[in-house]
Amino acid sequence: MSFVADLYAAQPFWIWLAVGVLLLAVESMFSTEWLLWPAVSAGLVAVMTAVGVRLGLPGEVAVFAVLTVIATIMSRRLIQKANSGGVDINDRNGRLIDQRARVVEAFIDGRGRVFVSGSEWPAVIEGDAPPVGQDVIVYGVDGSLLTVRAGLKEVAAPRAP
Repeated sequence: MSFVADLYAAQPFWIWLAVGVLLLAVESMFSTEWLLWPAVSAGLVAVMTAVGVRLGLPGEVAVFAVLTVIATIMSRRLIQKANSGGVDINDRNGRLIDQRARVVEAFIDGRGRVFVSGSEWPAVIEGDAPPVGQDVIVYGVDGSLLTVRAGLKEVAAPRAP
């Protein structure tokens, strides 16, 4: 233990950097989102000590604690704001809703294939089936089967005089 105390006395930067890396490693293993901000705070305290701001162990621990609380509270607000958009960013099928898709295989008896989000999907259509190459709008997802409607006709932009 005296080695750590001697290292801290000589170079507190390395102790705080090790704390930050250790917290980040645990966060990476468990993906809790609770240890990311303490890891960042430890990194900031490490930078603070590297540039010569020495507050002693109690002062640095206090700065670490305050930074951790502030960063965690601010991140929760940011995460709530980012997630208030409705669709979960990890829900690929949910993100397909309201996307424009291109017909790649003609609809026969209401079934065909469309290209959307980088891949082809089987689809059923409600209403009149557009020809291959036309756009449709995805408005339903059931497993890997999309429900689509004919897209709106493209309106030509007015010409400049």
